[in-house]
Amino acid sequence: MNVTDRSGLAQRLRWVPARWRCLPRVVRAVLSTVLVLALVSAALTARLLVLPAQGMPSRVSAIVMLSGPGVRLPVALQLADEHQAPVLVVSQGHDGYGSPCPPRPPGVQLICFDPDPATTRGEAEYIGRLAKKYHWTSVVVVTSRPQATRARMLVERCFPGAVYNATGPLPMRSWPYEIAYGWGALLKALLVVRTCLPAGPDSWANRPSAQHCPDSVVECFPVGGHQADHR
Repeated sequence: MNVTDRSGLAQRLRWVPARWRCLPRVVRAVLSTVLVLALVSAALTARLLVLPAQGMPSRVSAIVMLSGPGVRLPVALQLADEHQAPVLVVSQGHDGYGSPCPPRPPGVQLICFDPDPATTRGEAEYIGRLAKKYHWTSVVVVTSRPQATRARMLVERCFPGAVYNATGPLPMRSWPYEIAYGWGALLKALLVVRTCLPAGPDSWANRPSAQHCPDSVVECFPVGGHQADHR
C-alpha cells in the first residue's frame, strides 16, 4: 500500500465516527446492543458447541459412546483398544451408529443398549443405572463436539462420579444444523428439563437383558422398537 492509498484509507476511516454520531441515539443504542449480543453469542457458541472442554485421565471406569451423528465408534474403540477402561458401552440407534453391537475389543467388557426414550437424557439415565450397578467412579462420554457439553451435563445429573468428554469428527455440512439444534437442546436442558430422567416401574432399564445377546456382550437390549435420536 503506497502513501496515497494510506492517506485515502485514513480519510475514509475518519468519516466512520462522524457518521456514527449522526445516527439517532436510539439507533446507536440498538446497534450497540446487537453487536454486543452477537459477540457474546459467538464466544459462547465457540466455548460450548465448537470447542467444548475435553480430556480424560489415563484410566476411567467405562467408555460410553452415545448415539448421534459424526464418527464416534472409531474413537470409542480406540480408547478401548488402549485399555483406558475395562468396559465399553455403546448406545445403538437409527441416527448415527445404527448397527448391531460391534465386536468386543480384547480384554474389554461390552454393553450395548437402545435408549428408551431415544434421547440423550434417556441415555444418561441408563448410564447412571449402570454406574450404580457396577460401582463406576468415572466415565468418558464419546459424542460429537456440539453435543459434548450437554451430554456431560445430563450424565452428571444421573451419575455422581467424574464425567469426561471425547469427541469424534463431524462432517462440515452438518455443523450449521448441529449448532442450531445444539443451542435449542442445551437451553431446554438448562431451563426446562433440569433433572435426571426418573425411571418408573416399567422403565426399560428395569427389564432383564435380551435373551439372544451375543456371548461377548455383558448386557444388551434389542434395537428396533425405537429409533434412537441424539437429541
